[in-house]
Amino acid sequence: MKKRLLSATQIAVLKKRLERCKTQILDLGWVTQGSLSQSPQGNWRWTRKVKAKTVTVALSEKQAELFHQAIDDHRKLEKLIDQMRAASQQVLLNSVEGPARRKRRISS
Repeated sequence: MKKRLLSATQIAVLKKRLERCKTQILDLGWVTQGSLSQSPQGNWRWTRKVKAKTVTVALSEKQAELFHQAIDDHRKLEKLIDQMRAASQQVLLNSVEGPARRKRRISS
């Protein structure tokens, strides 16, 4: 059974999705990985992994606000990249003919 290729309309929809993701990326601010936590004393900490080691930095209240937004924007960026990757792979794999695939053999 031959795999059906994407129609021009389907490719256009995926292209729009890709362009929408690009536009949303442009709206993001600063980005950083890690997490924020507050100690019982009210001190803020930013924690992240660097070369497989956990690194923690003390932050002021104002820094914590900035880091909170940057961490949120980083998570949005990752989701957008995942969406872009999925749309791209659909188009790249299904817009032109590829090689014939071997049928899976079922061993008994």
